[in-house]
Amino acid sequence: MSAPASECLFCKIVRKEIPAALVYEDDELLAFKDIFPQAPVHLLIIPKAHCEGLGDLTPEVAALSGRILQLSAQLARDHGVMTGGWRLLSNCGPDAGQTVFHLHFHLLGGKPLGGKLCQ
Repeated sequence: MSAPASECLFCKIVRKEIPAALVYEDDELLAFKDIFPQAPVHLLIIPKAHCEGLGDLTPEVAALSGRILQLSAQLARDHGVMTGGWRLLSNCGPDAGQTVFHLHFHLLGGKPLGGKLCQ
């Protein structure tokens, strides 16, 4: 299941132990390009503080949710997908496809994404 924060892939990226193609960084959030992109624009947005997923939010990480949403819109503008449309999602648990157990949001755009998830 999950690894301790010391072994977490995304925590290692936060600590600069593993390189990543960063597109945004501040004291609390980090955004970088996905290494297995599913769309022309595929970014990951993470809190720097370790949290396994939405089901494990700490008050500190939960307080960042508004900033994550604002940042996703800014990154969509910066990467030219605001007008065509984009998707923001977080997989929660292995049955939903979560493979790295550090809260992260996928920002996808740059092509028709299809697969309507909801009406």
